[in-house]
Amino acid sequence: QVQFVESGGGLVQPGGSLRLSCAASISMFSFYEMGWYRQAPGKQRELVAQISLIGSLNYPDSVKGRFTISRDNPKKTVYLQMNSLKPEDTAVYYCNTVPSGGLWGQGTQVTVSS
Repeated sequence: QVQFVESGGGLVQPGGSLRLSCAASISMFSFYEMGWYRQAPGKQRELVAQISLIGSLNYPDSVKGRFTISRDNPKKTVYLQMNSLKPEDTAVYYCNTVPSGGLWGQGTQVTVSS
């Protein structure tokens, strides 16, 4: 059964940084493209960062230059370094495969507020 456990969220002031982690229980993890998604209240879940099998990265314009996704295949872990955080980054953050599949984890809350 595929599971994801996200951690590292919290309350941070605008301009601050956070590093999220996601432990994935997936066999053959290195063969999956992985992504970080977020869902703000009243909005649809959106993909904010993805990393391919060979390490190619892709981001929407809203986070480009501020967020960095990385992966550690032996540890089956995906990271999201978030810098220069803005109030509009406030959301619950999840990781999953790209495209998404399996069960979603509980996510980790990120709140950007002064």
